[in-house]
Amino acid sequence: MRVRHLDRVPALVWDSVLPALLLLHVGTTYPARQLPVAAALTAALALPLLWRRRAPVAVFAAVVAAAFVQWLADVQLPADAALLVALYTAAAHTGRRGTLLAAAVVEGGAALACLRWATNGAFLAPFVALSATVVAAAVLGVNVRTGRAYLAAVRERAERLALHQEQQALLAVAEERARITREMHDIVTHNLSVMVALTDAAVHAQHRSPDRATAAMLQISETGRQALTDMRRSLGVLRADEPDAERHPLPGIAQLEALAGQMAAAGLPTGLRVRGGHAHVPASTQLTVYRLVQEALTNTLKHTPAGTRATVLVECSAGSVGVEVTDSGPRPALPTAAPSGHGIPGMRERAAAYGGTLRAGPLPGGGWGVRTRLMLGSAGTGAV
Repeated sequence: MRVRHLDRVPALVWDSVLPALLLLHVGTTYPARQLPVAAALTAALALPLLWRRRAPVAVFAAVVAAAFVQWLADVQLPADAALLVALYTAAAHTGRRGTLLAAAVVEGGAALACLRWATNGAFLAPFVALSATVVAAAVLGVNVRTGRAYLAAVRERAERLALHQEQQALLAVAEERARITREMHDIVTHNLSVMVALTDAAVHAQHRSPDRATAAMLQISETGRQALTDMRRSLGVLRADEPDAERHPLPGIAQLEALAGQMAAAGLPTGLRVRGGHAHVPASTQLTVYRLVQEALTNTLKHTPAGTRATVLVECSAGSVGVEVTDSGPRPALPTAAPSGHGIPGMRERAAAYGGTLRAGPLPGGGWGVRTRLMLGSAGTGAV
């Protein structure tokens, strides 16, 4: 508490203490005959210290000039201590060259003072003592300047760190938004396309084959529940202890067979081949494989006529997972530009997160193909 109260005292009050004490000393100790000259020289030496923080070099020059006039007048004064204060201030606010120059000037003044006022010709002892005080004042000022520079560097580093953390947080938010956007696009597009296809099939079959219509409606209901569960999971609101979390686990390579069956029920016969074991493939990579296949099959369902067949090939190796989805149907011409994060651009983003390059285009023998290879050594954290 005392330190806090001391910090609240204005700097000008502290700077006025020494001049006031020096003037009081002169006024109480010097005889009336010597008082005018001593008081004038003391004021010339001490009063500039009031402005030492605002103009340290100018104040040092003024004090040195006053000390030189005092030496010429052959008057010894305790106010010479102002030289040490001015030297300390100059060292605390100037660079190395300015500090050395100021110390040299004061050291020269110490030599002149010892030559004139040393008693009994004893020059060396007082000169060494004065030199020690000069060095101490200069070193103290340099230490203050170094400490101030260090604190400024620490403060700047802390500000840069805070800015970096803020930028990282903004990037994390942007990545999370992009992830949710991709998930919402894949989930909504796929499930709505399947539900529309199943609804059309149920409408056509309701009179000729009521059983098939009922099965299609049940499939629509299950697809809708699956879509709701996936959306809640993507938005982070599905708890692990909820029943839906057990009924609908995070989709991966093992769920591709159910996806193929779902697409077949919607009118797109889909063949699936999985080569190699996928037990070593991380869950995030398996989810990316599932979303890539899901998006490719959804595009086939939306853009190809009835009778189109699709084939899915997943190849798992020790360091990568290859994904290939082909179909036999013709495609309409795709626009030259598509919104980022949707459709094929979104698939490319997912593949790029695992060091893969996605190729999508017409096949030489007809139909359409989507191919990529995901590297298991890549981070891939933003792809899920």
